[in-house]
Amino acid sequence: MDGLPQAPIRPRGSALARGLLSLFGWRVDFAGLPARQGVIVVYPHTSNWDFPIGLLAKWTMGLEVKFWGKDSLFRVPVFGNWMRWLGGVAVNRSVASGLVAQTVHEMCAARAEQRLYWLALAPEGTRSLTAGWRSGFYRVALGAEVPVLIATLDFASKCIRVRDDLFLSGEPGPDMAEIARLVGAVRGCRPDLASPVTLI
Repeated sequence: MDGLPQAPIRPRGSALARGLLSLFGWRVDFAGLPARQGVIVVYPHTSNWDFPIGLLAKWTMGLEVKFWGKDSLFRVPVFGNWMRWLGGVAVNRSVASGLVAQTVHEMCAARAEQRLYWLALAPEGTRSLTAGWRSGFYRVALGAEVPVLIATLDFASKCIRVRDDLFLSGEPGPDMAEIARLVGAVRGCRPDLASPVTLI
């Protein structure tokens, strides 16, 4: 990275979305994007409520992001088209699709053209309790040499916090320990279903 650190990028958000979140008691603590490209990890993912709350938060912050979703969701008439309009990319987990390599290529192309390209993922990959996080976010961030931005949904404080970021070192142990430190004691809707902050 050359030159002085750039100022955080603050897209223009929606006052309507902010008002709707506030109506339900939620607020967004957003410090801006640290770069034009990167990966947002959203944690924890323990309930169906995470998606509508996260969507309102996305609009509140004015973010245009890509996200991966189960391919079955995209086959639902109308809903599938809406998911694509939101930035969704269908993922068939039963086959090796090269999605990580494709995303890395798209991010590098966006950097060459100085375009925004952010990928938002819930690395647990499911609302159920798992042994840890899937590695897709890690491989994309390393491959494209972009920062990871931490987004937490804390149902205890009703705050969506999007402030902390880091560049991965390529050493999973220390990297995940730092992510765990940044995540802190966040409490999901179903705390018993929050997976440990470690790669599987």
